[in-house]
Amino acid sequence: MNMTEPLAAKLGALTPEVLKIDLAGEADRIGRWMVDTLVNKLHKRGVVVAMSGGIDSSCCAALAVHALGPKKVFGLLLPERDSSSFSSHRGRMLAEHLGIEYEVNDIAPALEGLGCYARRDEAIRRVFPQYGEGWKNKIVIAGGTERGINFFKLVVQSPQGEMFDKRLPLKDYLQIVAATNFKQRVRKMTEYYHADRLNYAVAGTPNRLEYDQGFFVKQGDGAADVKPIAHLYKTQVYALAEALGIPEEVRRRPPTTDTFPLEQTQEEFYFALPYHLMDLCLHAKNHGVPAAEVGPVVGLTGEQVERVYKDIDAKRRTTRYLHERPLLIDKVGEVA
Repeated sequence: MNMTEPLAAKLGALTPEVLKIDLAGEADRIGRWMVDTLVNKLHKRGVVVAMSGGIDSSCCAALAVHALGPKKVFGLLLPERDSSSFSSHRGRMLAEHLGIEYEVNDIAPALEGLGCYARRDEAIRRVFPQYGEGWKNKIVIAGGTERGINFFKLVVQSPQGEMFDKRLPLKDYLQIVAATNFKQRVRKMTEYYHADRLNYAVAGTPNRLEYDQGFFVKQGDGAADVKPIAHLYKTQVYALAEALGIPEEVRRRPPTTDTFPLEQTQEEFYFALPYHLMDLCLHAKNHGVPAAEVGPVVGLTGEQVERVYKDIDAKRRTTRYLHERPLLIDKVGEVA
């Protein structure tokens, strides 16, 4: 595709042509890569996939079955105290649809023992002293395309349903995020237990938007042996999921973090825009399309797109360490 043409001329009204791919061909290409990687590089017998009921993990599980067959894929459902009941329901639905063996492992007791909930609530009470039993919480991002400077707000809900929000001081934000990161790390520890037990590889589930923008936890959901969809935009993942026959109930689910007790979308917590617009902005930025051309396509001004571009650069810069191997003074063998 010639990216020097005006971007708007290349996009459809709902499904942007610029992000369309050969879905059957891509599924086969990923499948061949997965088989070759397991056999010739990792020397593993199959794949473990933690299934949250979301589109990314569902697509990875379906791709693994497409490549290896259902007997070589092991699914994990890893709920905890704050997980949506719909996540486990959809995870079970998918595992049974794919015909794979799976296990449900409630990680709440492990998180309780590590102090995940207590440390998080300690920070919340510094902002809302009344926060206690029966309350719910989430973090949302503010600023973004309107003001150009992102900051975070803490939103809480009382047992009576009253909502309150305040700007979140950095110290408290960092403690809440550090505490909730236990969830991703305990899940990954569980995945690797089963991978070791079965001599399988662990599949990571980030899409291109999440991988590029550092929307993952180091040594948590960022840890994996294979990441089969990290090159695909989220829009493409949804399309591929449909082509792979993933149930509509799973495909209809909006992207969520499933980390906080209050329902929270990914754009509330991290991204400047909904995924379908972020995909277009990221693709346009990667191909050098001026912000002024992108604005009319995504329903923003050129100035707002420039702010999105700056946010993309800022996230790449501040999350680069997440992609790094442990740093060494000198090279050691072939691993350096």
